[in-house]
Amino acid sequence: MSPIHPHTSLTRAISQHPTISNATSLASIDRPPSVSSKTHLPLPTAKVYPPFSPHVLALLLPASLFGVLTRLGLQAVVGYDGRAVFPLAWVQAVGCFVMGVGLGVKEPFGQFYGPLYTAMTTGFCGSVTTFSGWQLDVFQSWLNVNRNHRDWFRDVIDGLGKTLFTIAISLSALTFGVHIATLVRKRLPPWFHLSPPTRNVRYTLSILAVLTYAGAYPAYFRMSASFRHQATAALLFCVPGTLTRYLLSIKLNPLLKLFPLGTFTANMLGTALLGTFHVLQGTHGPPTPNACAVLQGLADGYCGCLTTISTFAAEIVGLEDWKAWVYVVASWVGGQCLLLVILGSSYWHGGVSEQGTCVFASG
Repeated sequence: MSPIHPHTSLTRAISQHPTISNATSLASIDRPPSVSSKTHLPLPTAKVYPPFSPHVLALLLPASLFGVLTRLGLQAVVGYDGRAVFPLAWVQAVGCFVMGVGLGVKEPFGQFYGPLYTAMTTGFCGSVTTFSGWQLDVFQSWLNVNRNHRDWFRDVIDGLGKTLFTIAISLSALTFGVHIATLVRKRLPPWFHLSPPTRNVRYTLSILAVLTYAGAYPAYFRMSASFRHQATAALLFCVPGTLTRYLLSIKLNPLLKLFPLGTFTANMLGTALLGTFHVLQGTHGPPTPNACAVLQGLADGYCGCLTTISTFAAEIVGLEDWKAWVYVVASWVGGQCLLLVILGSSYWHGGVSEQGTCVFASG
């Protein structure tokens, strides 16, 4: 039997919804799996969950929490002085790798429990990776907000480096994830399969998922205030960000089969909001500590989870030839133009500090 190429596996995994006639359509990436990648027929013996099933939405809640915690944790671990790789590169690589694994095992997920696929890809990976954070990082390189000792030419090189390296590492990690998933699936014995969870187990998982997110509220108010800007504020806003992105994806992506309108809209909206929150954080006469924590939570939680690189990378792979580049260029230029209008005008007007005026107490 000839080996399955990871790119072919990824392309097949992208188009698994019965309403899609175009094999390269991208509208099904966020949907719970419902058809076979080999036959494009309904999965035998598998329970099909509609996109807005309570079980699907419920599992998105803890997946978003774990995703944003993973992103913030990775940034803290790799954000040391003298680093060779910028922190967001690690974040995008990890999220895209897990996304590739999820796409590679999409059909087994559908046979077992479809909502777990959406939780893993849309919930976890979409919350780990961040398009808006990438756009802000690139824009700040143009402006050299850290006041590094370099000229304008090096500012351009730094911004282009973050642009190209992020795209390259995201696509590479995604393909590597599919490759690993394919190798694992090929080595599983033919008799290996997991029985779908019973009705009681499904409802128990959904209830526990909702309770997990409910626990973020007492964590915000009862834990030390020093944790609010670091994590607990982001936990409050991550789920609304993920649900907004999921809604936009399900409703808008099917409208244009050759352009993922929902993901594009989510990434542009999140980037614009992130720029706005940074303006508010940088106003002279700093806001109160609570206001600063909420703004940071909105930036890390809502904007970070509203925007995604992992789905963006999967859509690039799924698009054909020049359509992929149109999508990449439109997204990148759109994000930079939004930040230019929102952040650039505020910085150059003189009323906003490029380095921010919110000061957080050390934990």
